[in-house]
Amino acid sequence: MDSTVETKDAHGNILADGDQVFLIKDLPVKGSKTTLKQGTVYKIRLTDDAEFVDAPGGLVLKTCFIKKKK
Repeated sequence: MDSTVETKDAHGNILADGDQVFLIKDLPVKGSKTTLKQGTVYKIRLTDDAEFVDAPGGLVLKTCFIKKKK
């Protein structure tokens, strides 16, 4: 990942690999009838795009829907 690009959550907190984040709203999963529930906690990995992060299970989450767990 390019070190000059900072990945930030919905509240402007800087994210790093291995951070725990939680969803700030319910999110429908494309191509499935399931919904990711608000408050669900994920351990993330950063991607090359500052707008997206990888979560376990092959999920890609948009940073505007997550908040860093303190």
